[in-house]
Amino acid sequence: MTLKEDLQSRRFWCCVLVEALGTLMLVLVILGSSAPSADNTAPPALQTALAAGLAAVGLLHCFGEISGAQVNPAVTVAFLCTRKLDLLHCLAYMMAQCLGATFAAGIFYLTVPQSAAGHLATRVRSDCNAGHALGMELFSTFQLVFTIFAVEDHRRRELGEPGSLAIGFSLTAGALTSGSFSGGSMNPARSLGPAIVTGIWEYHWVYWIGPMLGSVLAGVSYEFFIASSASREKLMACITCKDIEIVETASMSRSSLSTITQNVMRAKQTSRHDNN
Repeated sequence: MTLKEDLQSRRFWCCVLVEALGTLMLVLVILGSSAPSADNTAPPALQTALAAGLAAVGLLHCFGEISGAQVNPAVTVAFLCTRKLDLLHCLAYMMAQCLGATFAAGIFYLTVPQSAAGHLATRVRSDCNAGHALGMELFSTFQLVFTIFAVEDHRRRELGEPGSLAIGFSLTAGALTSGSFSGGSMNPARSLGPAIVTGIWEYHWVYWIGPMLGSVLAGVSYEFFIASSASREKLMACITCKDIEIVETASMSRSSLSTITQNVMRAKQTSRHDNN
C-alpha cells in the first residue's frame, strides 16, 4: 500500500487507536499496582511485576490480532529493525503509545492522593548510578523482546504454544530482575508519561537508551541467527533492503523439506527394525 492509502485506511487508524488504548491500560495497571499504601509503604515488588505480566496477557488477547498489542516503543523499534513493520506504522505506533502513557499518568495523577502521585516516575536507586540502571534495563528488555520474537516465530509455524502467557511471564521476570535497580520499566512510554506529568526527568535517558538497545539486539539476534527461517541470505536482504519475505519463504521451505526427509528416514528405520 502507498502512504496515502495507508493514511486513508480504517485498519491503519484502528491499529493506532488500539496501541494508544492498550498502552493507557497497561500503564494505569502498573501505576496503580506500584502506588504506596495509606501509611506510605511501598508495595511488594512481586505485586507490580505480576500486575504488569497479567495485564500484558489480557492485552495480547484483546488487541493481539489487530496491531500485535506492542504497547511499547522499544518493541515497535525492534520490529522496524527486523523489517516486520514499516516506518509509517512504527512512527504512528510510537506516538500513540507515548500519548496513551501520558494520558494514563495524567488520569492517575488527578484521581489519587498526592502522596501516591509522588511515586509515578521511574527512578534509579539512590545507591546505583546510571550505568547500573542502563545495564539492567538493557538486559530485562532483551529477554522480554527475545521472548516476543520466539512466540511470533512459533505462532508463524503454528506450533500452538501459549504465547501470551510466555510474554506475560517474561515481563514479570524482567520487572522482578531490574525493579529494585531502575524501577523495571522496559518501556520508554511507561517512563515518559509520568515524567511529563510530574516534571521528574532525572536519568530519563536511561529509560530510552537501555530498552531500545536491548530490544534491537534481541530482535536482530533472534530473527537472523536463532529463528527457524534465519539465514545469511535473510540478513543480507535486510541490510540491502531487498524483499525479505521471499528469502524467508525459501528458507522455511528448505527447513520443512529437511524435516520431512528426516521423518521419512526415521519411519524407514523403524520399519526395518520391526521387520527384523
